[in-house]
Amino acid sequence: MDVAGDPEGPRPPGGDGPPGSARETPNRLSRERLFVLISAASVNLGSMMYYSILGPFFPREAEKKEASNTVIGMIFGCYALFEFLASLVFGKYLVHIGAKFMFVAGVFVSGGVTILFGVLDQVPKGPIFIAMCFLVRITDAISFAASITASFSILAKAFPNNVATVLGSLEIFSGLGLVLGPPVGGFLYQSFGYEVPFIFLGCIILLMVPLNMCILPNYESGPGEHSFWKLITLPKVTLIAFVINSLSSCFGFLDPTLSLFVLEKFNLPPGYVGLVFLGLALSYTISSPLFGLLSDKMPHLRKWFLVFGNLITAGCYMLLGPVPILHIKSRLWLLVLILVVNGISAGMSIIPTFPEILSCAYENGFEEGLSTLALVSGLFSAMWSVGAFIGPMLGGFLYEKIGFEWAAAIQGLWALTSGLAMGLFYLLEYSRKRRRSKVQNTLGTEEERTALLPDEL
Repeated sequence: MDVAGDPEGPRPPGGDGPPGSARETPNRLSRERLFVLISAASVNLGSMMYYSILGPFFPREAEKKEASNTVIGMIFGCYALFEFLASLVFGKYLVHIGAKFMFVAGVFVSGGVTILFGVLDQVPKGPIFIAMCFLVRITDAISFAASITASFSILAKAFPNNVATVLGSLEIFSGLGLVLGPPVGGFLYQSFGYEVPFIFLGCIILLMVPLNMCILPNYESGPGEHSFWKLITLPKVTLIAFVINSLSSCFGFLDPTLSLFVLEKFNLPPGYVGLVFLGLALSYTISSPLFGLLSDKMPHLRKWFLVFGNLITAGCYMLLGPVPILHIKSRLWLLVLILVVNGISAGMSIIPTFPEILSCAYENGFEEGLSTLALVSGLFSAMWSVGAFIGPMLGGFLYEKIGFEWAAAIQGLWALTSGLAMGLFYLLEYSRKRRRSKVQNTLGTEEERTALLPDEL
């Protein structure tokens, strides 16, 4: 079922489609579109609260259960690994399973396992505790992959010409989850212990199930002809996937390391450690809608956002410690300031990636329908998960071996590499287009001259 008022289905976002296509889709916010936004906002809020609630206190709690920093990083990272695998499967078979069923089922399972995570402190320390952490995190990763892949597909289906604007606006709720998660989790942990934050959040997520069953529209579509392999082997998509990997890894790096660094360096209590994360979350939340709007209204700016966002992110990670070769003393206000700038650069880089992949798919012959949207959504989630898997594991390992300052600098090299690679691709693309334009102008001039010459008898 296509969205009301858009009988021709989705088109390339941000004005990249045929002339006039953006004008053919009404800009009014229909009731159906409003319900889609509410459903997507609810899953963004709940999932990001759960994602961020672990940061302030779980690493310390896991250390009490005889888990090393490397194992803690693996517990964070395994979530992303299985989200990666599940996203590829769900993206491929979304049209067979049904977008609404996949969305609601994912939210239901996620709420249940969030509550289960809250009783892990009752498990004996050592291997049993570690194994149960892995089991619960893996189950939650699969459920989250289902809901977020369906969410992205439904959003792109409902808002074909404003994908970046909608995704950027919904990052307000993702950011709100990141903002609320650490302080609320830290407060509940200090006041009531380990169990309450997870039970509280799990119940909130479960309450979203009947809401979404009632209001979320049911979109249907036939299976498409193209595959993940064809999509990922497009050169531009491959490089954008690398960008998504690097940005996700940078976020994931902070999960097992930043709270421990702040506790050791500045001696803050766990409740205040959560407030340090606010610098990153608030700036990302505020900047994302702006970059989404600019990406849709002026698609030519996306390439600049992707390149400079990555380069700025690389600089931020060099200064997080800061890296010792800079001889800058680590201060709390400087750390918070760098996190604020990092949030803005992350919004600049992340938001344009989805519409850029979607536009590239349409330009290379992918059909305009839910099957292509599912492939792009699954690919985006999978590539994000790859970075989110590597980031915490690499972060935990490097933190143990060389300390936070050097570990953050090494992490920043990934963002630097992806930014430079993306910039080089756009320069080559511009050069090819310019040469092609010159050839076409030359051929056109020769044809005009031939037409003007008198016929020789």
